[in-house]
Amino acid sequence: MIKIKNVLLSAALILTSPHLISKEAPIAIAIHGGAGTIERENFTPMQEKAYKAVLTTAVESGYRVLDKGGDSLDAITAAIQILEQSTYFNAGKGAVYTYEGKHELDASIMDGRNRQAGAVSGVKHIESPIQLARLVMENSVHVMLSGDGAEQFAQQQGIPLVNNTLFDTPRRYEALLKAKKKLDSAKDETKNFQAAHRALPTNYKVGTVGAVALDKNGNLAAGTSTGGMTAKRFGRIGDAPVIGAGTFAENESCAVSATGHGEYFIRYNVASDICARVKYQNKSIAQAGDEVINQVLKPIGGSGGVIIVDATGNIEMVFNTSGMYRASKSNTQATHVGIFKTQ
Repeated sequence: MIKIKNVLLSAALILTSPHLISKEAPIAIAIHGGAGTIERENFTPMQEKAYKAVLTTAVESGYRVLDKGGDSLDAITAAIQILEQSTYFNAGKGAVYTYEGKHELDASIMDGRNRQAGAVSGVKHIESPIQLARLVMENSVHVMLSGDGAEQFAQQQGIPLVNNTLFDTPRRYEALLKAKKKLDSAKDETKNFQAAHRALPTNYKVGTVGAVALDKNGNLAAGTSTGGMTAKRFGRIGDAPVIGAGTFAENESCAVSATGHGEYFIRYNVASDICARVKYQNKSIAQAGDEVINQVLKPIGGSGGVIIVDATGNIEMVFNTSGMYRASKSNTQATHVGIFKTQ
């Protein structure tokens, strides 16, 4: 009897050994609402609470999808759509104005399991650009659609067009007027529109929302949506809809969504560069993100940041500005929400 008990005890110890118990599959999500000159002294306690409330709602919405065994694409879509519906962020209903006083929206999404991707640029009558980008990925033979063509495709997919005034907000219009005044003044001095635009403060050139996630099946996904740059002209397109610049995901490395001065992120292929450093140089996402954002971009004037999730559920949120609206959650990390550098 004693011998049998000892055998049973030994079997129980083996079965309960932490090395033999399969670990729960990691799930993780991170979101951002843009990076820039975001200073604590410019926020009242009530404003800070309001911004954090929306960020919390968005990240929790995406995490619920993952926690129920849902797909990473569904998780990031759910999170980004909440940010698109908020007037606090430069996407959807909070989009900035073009120089002509309209709104032109961009978005992209990427599936890490097969590098399928979809993007839209310069759309004016689409309430949720990230939804349309996903439909481009899933239901078209193309990666990026723009302007009127993208909106024709949207109608074929059953997406109604909305009036461009849906995106009007007093705060963004006031920002447009200030930007145009600065631009016109600088242009009078320099006689050069490019030089005048460079004279604009950083905050007029940044602003995006995005999300990255890892689901229980090990699939990564990334998505980004934006209203672009205040007072942009000539159909300008930034990095948000450009796969490899503002958005990138592959299961073998990581998922990245970027926010910042898009021209730099396009020229330096930021999102895919980070994942390439992880994949080919065996660097952590913390190291790869820091190298690209702080060592490559910052010295040349490229302001902004990224959110990153890797294949094991690690999360990094790297930025070289004074703040970035951000939030994250995983099955090993409680919800974290931050705005300023020190949070």
